Amino acid sequence: MTMTKKMTAPDLNIDVPRSSKDTLAGIAHLPRMIDKARALRNETLGEYIYPCLLDRQVLNFLATTPEDFADLAETNDNAQIAEWAEETGCFRSKKERDLLNSKILDRKPDAETLAEFLEQRNQIDPTRTDVITWADLRDLEEGHI
Repeated sequence: MTMTKKMTAPDLNIDVPRSSKDTLAGIAHLPRMIDKARALRNETLGEYIYPCLLDRQVLNFLATTPEDFADLAETNDNAQIAEWAEETGCFRSKKERDLLNSKILDRKPDAETLAEFLEQRNQIDPTRTDVITWADLRDLEEGHI
């Protein structure tokens, strides 16, 4: 019988996942999704959501399910997941990957969400007027920037 090694999972009750700006296999948000999937399986997800909307965009790009990806993240290291993602995503064009990354990294508040966005940013640090995307705000909130 082959033993499957379980990867170390972050405790997201006390720590934060990697930034959506971090990339693996050229895909933004993938390292963050790995952290959340591992935490889910380790029952240390805290208040984070897996799969969230951004996770679902990456999962769709990689043509996998949240459950299958969590299985993969639980038993494979980052290098193995990068190799898998490169093989899985090889049918995707660079343009499609760039579009996915842009959806994740460049999304700004719209007219309906601008007031909420500014309120959240100003509660954290009103001097950070350079924080203009949702990814920036999440990074500011979690201490990545």
